[in-house]
Amino acid sequence: MSFTIRPATPDDAAVILGFITELAVYEKAGHEVEATEETIRTSIFGEGSVTEAAILEHDGRPAGFAVWFYSYSTWQAKNGLYLEDLYVSPDCRGSGAGKLLLRHLARLAVEKGCGRFEWSVLDWNEPAIRVYDAVGAEPQNEWIRYRLAGDKLKAFASAE
Repeated sequence: MSFTIRPATPDDAAVILGFITELAVYEKAGHEVEATEETIRTSIFGEGSVTEAAILEHDGRPAGFAVWFYSYSTWQAKNGLYLEDLYVSPDCRGSGAGKLLLRHLARLAVEKGCGRFEWSVLDWNEPAIRVYDAVGAEPQNEWIRYRLAGDKLKAFASAE
């Protein structure tokens, strides 16, 4: 299979939303998607956005996407590239497309002088974990990810 990767544009909002929804369903969380085409246009492509996206294409048709932003390492005093989501359509899986997207982002991280390239994966997603292991990525088992969201975030923010 032959693939190309291009920067996403605001005109890709519907495609990105479609991939986000497919990914959420795959991760057994389709009911949690709150994104809309408009919120994607604003959050990824709007003024002051810190988020970027790329579209993977196969024969000129969208076949996947990646969304990322830059983090910061105080110990390295360098930015890092944090991959929020990577998704490849089921009919293109196993073709090397996911690895191609990862390499694209690794090259971008190197070009931008980033000290690291990081992402998270659900512990049951064995196909993705196999790809990540194959490219030499190392799980960070000593860190536990925490999250405040929704009502808990609002309650904590408003507490005195």
